[in-house]
Amino acid sequence: MGDDYRLVYSSDGSHKNICKNCEKAPCACKKSSSIRPEDLELKIRLEKKGRGGKAVSVIFNFPHNPDYFKKLSKKIKSHCGTGGSFKNDTIEIQGDQRDKIKSFLEKEGFKVKLAGG
Repeated sequence: MGDDYRLVYSSDGSHKNICKNCEKAPCACKKSSSIRPEDLELKIRLEKKGRGGKAVSVIFNFPHNPDYFKKLSKKIKSHCGTGGSFKNDTIEIQGDQRDKIKSFLEKEGFKVKLAGG
C-alpha cells in the first residue's frame, strides 16, 4: 500500500493506532520541544503588506510547541488589550504593539529583538 491512502474502516482494530492529527500509524507529527524562556531569542517585526494598510506586530523564531505558544499569545493579547492569533508558528497581534510586547516577553524571561526597519 502507498502513503496516499486513508483508512476509513477496519475490523481488526488497526485503526486504533492511527494518530488523530496526522492520520498515520505510527505518528509522524513533530514532537513538541520543552520551552525554557531564557534559552530563546524571539523576534518581533511590524508588517503592513497584504493587510489592507493595517499594521500587525508579528512575533516569530519559535521552536515547535503550539500548545505553549497558543497560551502565550492569549496572555500577550490580554496584556496589549487587542486581538491577534497564533498561526504558522508565529503570533500576530493587531496594531503596532512592539514595545508593549517586548517588555512583556522580557518580564516572562525571553530574550527579544526588534527585527526589520
